[in-house]
Amino acid sequence: MTGPLATLAAAVAAAALVGTPVFSFADDAIDESSGLIDLGATMVTTNDSGDDAVLYLVDRTGRTIGRTTYADEVVDVEALAPAGDEVWAADIGDNRERRTSVQVYRVPVAPGDRRVDAPRYDLVYPDGAHDAESLVVGPDGRLRIISKGILGGSVYVAPKVLDADRPNRLTRGPSVSIFATDAALFPSGKHVLVRGYGTAVVATFPDFEPVAFLDLPAQEQGEGVSIGSSGRIRLSSEGRNSEVLQIKLPADVKAKLAEETTTGAPPVGVEDPEPSPRPSGRDWPLQIGGLAAVALVFWLALRRRR
Repeated sequence: MTGPLATLAAAVAAAALVGTPVFSFADDAIDESSGLIDLGATMVTTNDSGDDAVLYLVDRTGRTIGRTTYADEVVDVEALAPAGDEVWAADIGDNRERRTSVQVYRVPVAPGDRRVDAPRYDLVYPDGAHDAESLVVGPDGRLRIISKGILGGSVYVAPKVLDADRPNRLTRGPSVSIFATDAALFPSGKHVLVRGYGTAVVATFPDFEPVAFLDLPAQEQGEGVSIGSSGRIRLSSEGRNSEVLQIKLPADVKAKLAEETTTGAPPVGVEDPEPSPRPSGRDWPLQIGGLAAVALVFWLALRRRR
């Protein structure tokens, strides 16, 4: 069995990771955390559909110390990605797959409540509308959106230089065999972690070949993941005053990543010192088994969401 079915079947068998609570969001306004950025002493999050165009800057205790409004109106902001001293905010959610274009904004964040004029870039898929909740930016500077589907999604790559005056056409790239709700790049730039509601895949970057599968700690509706410059991995979830969890990669996964990472790159999956070919017809029995695995993963995800 190959492709999405094999990936999901492997994810079902993955060992569960333990999540250590770091803090809970103190701000009642943060009730649908759907993106997460680790800036070291602070973190950035956003609510998804239904909220205004606001990024929340929180300190290490979970207290909100800054709110940045960056647009008059958004549809469904589902993902964040680091952009140096700024943050990419991705208005890419499309549950009904009807949008003719999606948008990304490059937003400066800082303590205090303020409004900024953030550059907006329209992105257009080459093959019709897609729902998506994940955004990563590679060392090449290109934005990559990962579409969301029960049987997996695809990576869509933006032009290296975005044009603010006209739509930017995305290019379809590799497949990702997970029901993706967020993604984050490791400091080495050689690997990426793509999470779903209850499972995750660690993959090579930029070709997204699976390296390891993870069973994530239980969360109400896990939709955020960040990887800091030190390599620490944190998870956020929807829900008012929800906890942000920190996880450690299994030793064998860290060793495998180290083997594939160039010498001198930052370590992966360590704690920060601060506190906190489509199957052939002959493969139909395997396909049926794979579909059962898919059903189990989706059922578990729904249970966690409830």
